[in-house]
Amino acid sequence: MVTFLAGGTGTPKLLAGAGDVFPPERTTVVANTGDDIELGGHLVCPDLDTVLFLDGGELDRETWWGIADDSDATHDELHRLADAADLPTGPQYLPEDIQTAGRDIARHRRFSGVAEFMYIGDRDRAVHVTRTSLLDAGHSLTEVTRRLADAFGLERTLLPMSDDPVATMIHTPRGPMHFQEWWVGRNGVPAVEDVEFRGGDRATASDSVLQALADPVVVGPSNPVTSLGPMLAVEGIREALAETPVVAVSPFVGDRVFSGPATALMAGVGRDPSTAGVADAYPFADAFVLDSDDETALDRPVVRTDTTLDTEADSDRVARAVADALGEVT
Repeated sequence: MVTFLAGGTGTPKLLAGAGDVFPPERTTVVANTGDDIELGGHLVCPDLDTVLFLDGGELDRETWWGIADDSDATHDELHRLADAADLPTGPQYLPEDIQTAGRDIARHRRFSGVAEFMYIGDRDRAVHVTRTSLLDAGHSLTEVTRRLADAFGLERTLLPMSDDPVATMIHTPRGPMHFQEWWVGRNGVPAVEDVEFRGGDRATASDSVLQALADPVVVGPSNPVTSLGPMLAVEGIREALAETPVVAVSPFVGDRVFSGPATALMAGVGRDPSTAGVADAYPFADAFVLDSDDETALDRPVVRTDTTLDTEADSDRVARAVADALGEVT
């Protein structure tokens, strides 16, 4: 058994063609939930859903978000209504007193659904409605995720990092804003001054997550700050990683990132935006997989390959390098 830590698109892209190396039935994915938001009363879990839709054969692989060929009637109608009623658009937080009211799992990340700032297709929305309804019926996020995984026919075990709320907040010159507002709503501006994992000091890992982390762990090429950072803020996860073999795939080639906002985020929290900075952020990692063009010298075993992840053949190649690296530390 092997456990992958997943956030954003990096780790799902690695998993997309890794089945011959890491069979799904012997693989667990623990997904970041710091990116989750409540939008129009429904809990949206982007990193859980990317793996859910990927393994269910439904993921839109052009955007690595949502369900392929989904209709958008509800999304379009929300925007038509806002225009017709002269309502504000863009990210709109619900009032401060409501941020800590209602279901605990959505604390500090509640947004209005008026002219929703995040695109959600109709079938995708049905997942969020079902998830939220099950949560309101008293089920944990872990239980709800298992039910949805069954509905999509997953062979792989998919787990949220915690059943407790952790909200990734980006501190900027304009004040703190949730990661989804900063990245999706404002395209990664303004500048990052710091990153806070609100609620992380009160969140704990579930028994299922701790059991999964007793197996060898792979940290995919996800954003070290906003994909892995929320997990490391949860009680029990960092400690578990220190006790098990861990291989990490760098999302950088030297100081060049493959995609996403990792450079701005790493610099914003005072870390070097590079493979060397990733290694410093992951003291628990026993070995690394680096790109063949990455000349970074590390104090831990390194396996090099082309770490591009554009196709399933790419995923298979990188997965084999990960398996080689695991072989050096297990």
